[in-house]
Amino acid sequence: MTAEIVTELPESGPHQAGPAAVPVPVVPAADRPWRALFRRCLLAPLVVLAPLVTLTLSADHRFNIYNNGGRYATRPWRLFEAAVTSVPQYLDAGNFRPLGRVLEWSLDVAAFAMTALFGVPAPIGLRVISFLAATLLTVAAVVFVEAITARRRRLLGGSPSVAAALLPFAIAAGLVAAGRLSTTVLFGGLYLTTSALVLGIAAWACRARRAGLLIVLVGAGLAAFNELAYLAVPLATVVVLLRGRVVLGLDWRRVLRGVPARFVGLLWIGFLPVFVPVRLLIRQRCAGGGCYVGSDIAYGGAAAALPGRMVSWLPPLMWQRATGGEFPHLAAAVPAMALLALALLAGRALRGLRALPALDGRQTGALVGVALALLALAGTLAALSAEVQGLPAGSGWRDSGLATVAGSVLVLALWRRFVPVLLALLVVAGTISAAANKDFRDASGGGRFPYLYDRIAQEVAGFDRTPAGDARRCALRDAFLHVDSRDGERFDMSLDRATRLLDGRRFCSRAPR
Repeated sequence: MTAEIVTELPESGPHQAGPAAVPVPVVPAADRPWRALFRRCLLAPLVVLAPLVTLTLSADHRFNIYNNGGRYATRPWRLFEAAVTSVPQYLDAGNFRPLGRVLEWSLDVAAFAMTALFGVPAPIGLRVISFLAATLLTVAAVVFVEAITARRRRLLGGSPSVAAALLPFAIAAGLVAAGRLSTTVLFGGLYLTTSALVLGIAAWACRARRAGLLIVLVGAGLAAFNELAYLAVPLATVVVLLRGRVVLGLDWRRVLRGVPARFVGLLWIGFLPVFVPVRLLIRQRCAGGGCYVGSDIAYGGAAAALPGRMVSWLPPLMWQRATGGEFPHLAAAVPAMALLALALLAGRALRGLRALPALDGRQTGALVGVALALLALAGTLAALSAEVQGLPAGSGWRDSGLATVAGSVLVLALWRRFVPVLLALLVVAGTISAAANKDFRDASGGGRFPYLYDRIAQEVAGFDRTPAGDARRCALRDAFLHVDSRDGERFDMSLDRATRLLDGRRFCSRAPR
């Protein structure tokens, strides 16, 4: 369906005159399905992720929010300076991500700003940022699907397809806290936003109307972003070829001479001159070992790990990782509220599905090919990581956002009949995923460590200037050093930077200077 202006001439006799004879424009409300779809992109992920809003800080998050917030909240331009000057240090550790670090540190500052402005503890601010990134990913996935399949010139000029309309429910069902390395738990803002960037670049490529120097710079920027962003270039190549040849039915000559193909060529021209020397340099510096384990490449175990990564987007596998092997607990208030919210969203969506266009055979074939290519790219990236090769199938990692999108697109492209049944299954899956997230949150909140980190966050958010407050904070510092003495200096530096900016005092007055 496309948005058209239809001119209707009134039936009139020879003596009819004046305003009654003026043509009346009738504009179908093609934007209404889009508005409803974007609301689902916002609400469906939030319903599933809401149980994680108070998940405690872990790993580098325990320090980075306070450290980067204290350093850059009042001087944000220093982010770029620090990202450039720290390149040699991070190259020695085995990665090259200057632009990605600007985004990562900016998100830390945003989370810290919630503490400064509203008194919100850092864990909640961090989860809000990651939830927004999940929403951004869902919007990017919808635009990505429509950019590939829609044949109209203006992307938003007609109604979205049924597959795009159901995509928010499918993606929401895959937003599971599938282990401590999952993007819903660790660095969610960074890697979900990067996943959205990958999809956005691919959508831009297949809809490009001009290609110039800017695209070369974009390609170079992707090589300087992070490893996940590398996938944008090969994905854009696959998307442009499949859309031109399969969806539009162009011959290879026209496909390869079109603006989208030139766009992809310029991406490669900008990407390779940065990517190749950087990876060679990292290989040389890390040949003897000792580099950051999250960046280590292990070719030997990649083939064995790839099948597991190709299916790790399946919600039942992720539920097991979130709950330690048990089925999520559904007889609770949180799953009931999630079911009600998702059912309401699904009911409103179902009423409009009959008016939306379904995919034809060519569109379906292209979408299946793109989904498989994206699954292979994301799975290969993860399988090459030494950190991932020891994880069981279903475990989350940096590729989880893209893998969830790819798996969701694959299911929606292949399921073409009995759409209400599919929608009902997605609502049930989303409810179970919300229950799994609640179980993960409950399990992660037990023990002394989460309690300790949460108490530290509360003391920073509600800083008590009295001697009793200082005594509490120093007691928390002593408790932290008792369980993690190696990070004592990092603890003092990060927390002092945060509290000096917020309240003009050190976190603990007894800590060494």
